[in-house]
Amino acid sequence: MSLYVEARIDADLDELWARTQEPSQHQRWDLRFTEIDYLPQVPGEPQHFRYGTRVLPFLTIAGTGISAGEKRREDGTRTSALRFSSPHPLSFLQEGSGYWRYVPAPDGGIRFLTGYDYRPRWGRFGALADRLVLRPLMGWATAWSFDRLRLWLERGITPERQLLHGLAEVAVRVGCVVAAVVAAPMVALATLALAFVLPPLPTTPAARRCLRKPPPRARAPRVLTTLQER
Repeated sequence: MSLYVEARIDADLDELWARTQEPSQHQRWDLRFTEIDYLPQVPGEPQHFRYGTRVLPFLTIAGTGISAGEKRREDGTRTSALRFSSPHPLSFLQEGSGYWRYVPAPDGGIRFLTGYDYRPRWGRFGALADRLVLRPLMGWATAWSFDRLRLWLERGITPERQLLHGLAEVAVRVGCVVAAVVAAPMVALATLALAFVLPPLPTTPAARRCLRKPPPRARAPRVLTTLQER
């Protein structure tokens, strides 16, 4: 998988599973989606779903997908796999697939990780834009969302409050830089550097708290291969 994100979350496994598998919960913390809905399920078939991302107040780019999960395994690990696509002409992502894995840690807590990849639209231009802009942005948004989920589970801070915390902190940092440029131009560069280097507050989600490089010999789960064959 081209994109990998892992977070360590100290929470109950059933609660983590619910907040990632129930659409009404999932769409609250995941920055990549604004709408997620399950479609009527056909017995014996994977779960179909619809997702949407609002890019403008009047424009939502939607797509559909299928998902399957292994909720119980002997080692306590759980896995969820999905395949998705969007026919919308403005959707940059044409199709893709990925998985979530829930791994209980020996010393407590859960390693919650994802690996996914996709195929962009628009030929060579799309491939270049994906490599330079979209793929780094998708990786950052995934990691930021995972830390947002962690804070929700560990500290009880709702995703909506966390977003306000993040916006307020960005506003303060930008305000400090602007004030430095106006009042003390000689230290403006140092202020700008500090605004980027200083870690976010503990109540503000941060992508830097997540692991972004897969461990050696990391492999996609078997359930994803089965899903892609359908």
